[in-house]
Amino acid sequence: MDDIQAIKTAARERAKSLRLPYAGALLPREAHALMQAGDARLVDVRTHAELHWVGRIPGALPVEWSAYPGGKLNPDFLSQLAELVDPDEPVMFICRSGGRSHHAAVAATEAGYQECYNVLEGFEGDKDPNQQRNRVGGWRIAGLPWLQS
Repeated sequence: MDDIQAIKTAARERAKSLRLPYAGALLPREAHALMQAGDARLVDVRTHAELHWVGRIPGALPVEWSAYPGGKLNPDFLSQLAELVDPDEPVMFICRSGGRSHHAAVAATEAGYQECYNVLEGFEGDKDPNQQRNRVGGWRIAGLPWLQS
């Protein structure tokens, strides 16, 4: 339990230093530890196409932030989230590289979710100098569990 509190404290400090409006910002390994401990639910906000073609995280709850193709925002995001996660339950959001999950954490916080976290680096991480993902940061490069269709 001390490890869980240390992770949450580090996440809160990151959020404070980055001036984020939600509970915290986690690194992928930290998010995995919270998930494994049963201390927070992981919500994957990537598109269904990304989950199918790029890969998915076992145990993550899929709720699209935006749709493919076109990127239109999901007008039912909060209602779909509410079907899967109680507002009093800690919830972590992940996407490809941390952008959409940031917006999801903001929206959920504004909707009354008490403890929202963004998973920095996301599933695929940032682009490297050659403009390619899956080489710098992210869930996959950290060697954490994932599946591909």
